[in-house]
Amino acid sequence: MSITQKALAEQDYIISLRRDFHAHPEISLKEYRTAQRIEEELDKLGIPHQRSGETGVYAEIKGEQPGTGVIALRADIDALAITETHEVPYKSQTPGVMHACGHDSHAAALLGAAKLLTAEKANFGGTVRLFFQPAEEIGKGAKEFIRDGHLDGVQRVFGLHAASDLPVGTIGVTAGSNNAAVDGFKIIVHGVNAHVSTPQLGADALYVASQIVVAAQALTTRRHVPTEPMVIGIGTLNAGTAYNIVAGHAELEGTTRTLTPETRAAVREQIDALAKQTAALYGATADVEWTDITPALINPADFSADVQAQARKLEGVNVITNRPVSLGGDNFAEYQQKVPGVYAYLGTRDPENPNTALAHHNDGFDLGEKALPYGTALYAQVALWWLQEGAEQA
Repeated sequence: MSITQKALAEQDYIISLRRDFHAHPEISLKEYRTAQRIEEELDKLGIPHQRSGETGVYAEIKGEQPGTGVIALRADIDALAITETHEVPYKSQTPGVMHACGHDSHAAALLGAAKLLTAEKANFGGTVRLFFQPAEEIGKGAKEFIRDGHLDGVQRVFGLHAASDLPVGTIGVTAGSNNAAVDGFKIIVHGVNAHVSTPQLGADALYVASQIVVAAQALTTRRHVPTEPMVIGIGTLNAGTAYNIVAGHAELEGTTRTLTPETRAAVREQIDALAKQTAALYGATADVEWTDITPALINPADFSADVQAQARKLEGVNVITNRPVSLGGDNFAEYQQKVPGVYAYLGTRDPENPNTALAHHNDGFDLGEKALPYGTALYAQVALWWLQEGAEQA
């Protein structure tokens, strides 16, 4: 049987895993049950494993043939702080938490691939490393796997993500920019309290913060090339203590989404200058704190072509190579900074289930489970190709 046929034969197993993960979601860095369930399945397969941090799971499958190839396969495992509204038998049993981004399917598909690759050990040499990574939603987990040395010696890294914009049976592998660099910022405005009837005696931090919110959008439209996607988003603004007091303190938090290192650095400088200069104009001061969440996710052209070729070997799959860039981030990019890596997108939209067409992070999000064997097959196919052929040709 082909890899696709073998994956389809495991469809019930993969779906049951996905539904179990979906019914018991855990937020970032709290994926204790999820990690335990992954380890239970790895134990059944006889695959050695260890923790990365408290909730990451690292495992290895060694082939029985001679070979020095090493490839890592990554799946993220965390859920989101969202209350699920979709009524299904596998609905979240954890109040306020749900798998609204498809990470349950990633973990299930990679476990399915682990089962297939274990059965294929006699047919390849080298090593497959499995990364069940926690905390992708908050930009963590990847650095910890790298810190623990799990990427050392890896020649290629591959991952995939569910995509509600693509129909079941479609796999997107696009060279170049796929996802944005993501940074978080907090602007703290220090003003001076005063009575609202004597505003000249104070420095209105709320007013300063409001001006920053409005002016930040001009950085996008007037300081940035319009042909390159970029976003400055501000999600929170907190200021003031009473209706008749000039606010002495304000805080706002936001994020930037950029596609190039040059733009990433320039936007930081511009926001820093905007905050400080706006505050100074009105007699206040401002501090800006930055958090690096993830670099841009960029698929290298040569490895992308290799993965596209392997995806085309899967029966029943349509491969597209021009999926539009997303300004969402994914810290799979951290691995790409160290090792050639490709991130693919697995179509999960099922016309028979309207909820599978909803955007990720929606409280009614679901996915077409018939896609799961294709994800499993792709993980396995890329790994087998690299260990049987690719590493020798590189």
